[in-house]
Amino acid sequence: MPLWIPITIAAALFQNIRTTMQQKIRHVLSVDGANFIRYLYGAPLALGMLAFLIWGTGRHMPALSWAFLGLVTLAGLGQIIATSLMIHAFTLRNYAVGTVYSKTETVFVALFATFIASEPLTLGSWAGILVCLCGVAILSVRGSFTNIGNVLADLTHKGALYGLLSGVFFAVAAGCIRLASKELTSGDFMIRGITTLACMNSIQIVLMLAYLAKRDPSQFGKIGTNWRSSIWVGVFSVLGSAGWALAMTLENAALVRAVGQIELVFTFIASHLVLKERPSAGEWLGSLLVVGGVVLILLER
Repeated sequence: MPLWIPITIAAALFQNIRTTMQQKIRHVLSVDGANFIRYLYGAPLALGMLAFLIWGTGRHMPALSWAFLGLVTLAGLGQIIATSLMIHAFTLRNYAVGTVYSKTETVFVALFATFIASEPLTLGSWAGILVCLCGVAILSVRGSFTNIGNVLADLTHKGALYGLLSGVFFAVAAGCIRLASKELTSGDFMIRGITTLACMNSIQIVLMLAYLAKRDPSQFGKIGTNWRSSIWVGVFSVLGSAGWALAMTLENAALVRAVGQIELVFTFIASHLVLKERPSAGEWLGSLLVVGGVVLILLER
């Protein structure tokens, strides 16, 4: 099995945990405050990973070009905007609507890979991506086909528009991470991936600090007061981001993000194991579509 597959699955699991925790602290932090904590605690951890690789394993820091720094800046900015838009979508509508439309990211990443990164996908990979997207849409509304119709019909609602825009910016972030890692011409995938992540997170924390200091400085006090709960958002965020960065260093970003849609299957399994609910036929179908789409992608590769 190619190494990028288990790395992607682990990244999806960590992202799922981080998103759930981020939602729980929305009652005490603003949208931007909830977004900021993933970089506040994530950036030092990413830099720590990089330091360990250099001084703990004897790897050498890759040379950083202006093109690389420009790409990681775009990736970091795209991720900040996308995360804020996604949280806005959750706030304006509900979790299902925000999730369905933000997951259109996979299609936008595929378009980015094809037309900008010069990494076109095969017809089979496109089919797998679309099958995954259908499964994610069904799982996001807990298998209710009536609700999925309502969600898809409500395209003009602000929540849906924010969700779609978040998908676009997540795609920009993923595509630029992939391009940035390719700009690093020395070192193995581990040092290139973590270098990309550490530089991106460092830029993000500077951007978010400046933004919050000007727009909503009261968030700093609230973040400090709630550090025990918010620190775990940063921990799982950097673990997930490290997984995405490493996987995208090894493989086309569109395929990585498509396989990563399996995170919704984790949500489906966890909710029924913990809450002891009986899965609906729609939820089983959604899970099978996500897994089937992933299998299509992997077979195509």
